[in-house]
Amino acid sequence: MNDTPGWASPGSAPSEGQGAGVPRPSEPIDGSGPAANWSPTQPPAGQWSPPSAPGTGPGAPPPAPGWGGGPQGHGWGQPPVAAKPGVIPLRPLGVGEILDGAVSTMRAHWRTVLGITLTVSVIAQVSITLVQRYLLPEPAAIDPNATGSEALRQSADSAQSALINNVPSLLITMIATLITTSVLTVVISRSVLGRPVTLADAWREARPRLPQLLGLTLLLALISAAIMTVGLLPGMLIGSTAGAGLVVIGLLAAFVVVIWLMVRFCLASPALMLERQSITTSMRRSDKLVKGAWWRTFGILALTCLLTLVVSVIIAIPFSIIAMIVDGGGMDRFLTDGSMDFGWPFLIVSGIGQVITATITYPLSAGVMALLYVDQRIRREALDLELARAAGLPGYDARS
Repeated sequence: MNDTPGWASPGSAPSEGQGAGVPRPSEPIDGSGPAANWSPTQPPAGQWSPPSAPGTGPGAPPPAPGWGGGPQGHGWGQPPVAAKPGVIPLRPLGVGEILDGAVSTMRAHWRTVLGITLTVSVIAQVSITLVQRYLLPEPAAIDPNATGSEALRQSADSAQSALINNVPSLLITMIATLITTSVLTVVISRSVLGRPVTLADAWREARPRLPQLLGLTLLLALISAAIMTVGLLPGMLIGSTAGAGLVVIGLLAAFVVVIWLMVRFCLASPALMLERQSITTSMRRSDKLVKGAWWRTFGILALTCLLTLVVSVIIAIPFSIIAMIVDGGGMDRFLTDGSMDFGWPFLIVSGIGQVITATITYPLSAGVMALLYVDQRIRREALDLELARAAGLPGYDARS
């Protein structure tokens, strides 16, 4: 197993002859994850002993009535507690444990997490602000009194202008997300093992994988754009009312396909970073890990997106209000003629809010993605045994 960043090669499981006889830990606390995904090699129930009860086991007197977990007072009580060298227990994880593990990583390695997210967020936001202020063209003006074809033309020009103006910001945000995700994935991989990690260590591990991660992100974006184009093109070519209806249907169908594919490939990024795989191999690994767990994966990702959206709104609203109050002239122009030409006070105050939002949401999203990858490998490939050995836990030797 690689010691850096600390993950086993894919596909090594006790059912393939590795680590047979090592007891598997208990189920997740929320009951998710069937035990059918675990190794079939389990010791008989009668050989377990409670963790804090001496003198039990084979040959020991039976427990007193009421000691066990069963209603009649017999049985061996609770399953053994899973090992937890780091931020998560080494067993299949529940949804709450994945979220808690991401937050625990932020707390345990706050200097490293804050260092990378704050630095990248500040640089990205300053770049976006300068681009918006000096490089982008003025947004297309819209006459509120225009009607008919003129109103449609102005609306099309406004949409095209907004799209062009958003492209630089999206590119800067994508690069910032790539850098933070790559570094934070390494941080989380160390925190699972309970190992310390500095920002310099995490950057040194992540930097060689950035070109592949950029290629993966661009490939997924191109796939999504191609699917959306295929869905919209027939209706746009037909035109008229029937074409408009076909555009709506094609948009909905393409959106469903894109969501389905993006969930299938959502674990490609941590697979690329932690297994040091190529782009296409990482996508195949993600497809294999998500197979049979699409809805669970989708639900966790949707919940994470909802949480980050709530956090973003909570932070953005007060900063937007303050920015509008501080930039009174820009607010007056917006109310009178709809102009979005805000001044420096608005851009600075709203930029501070964006930096705070990114500093909080980046680690949460990256943490959930990395821990979801760990959870799926534990369920399918018994990665918990490999992680326990890598963490140096007693009873988990390197037996083949």
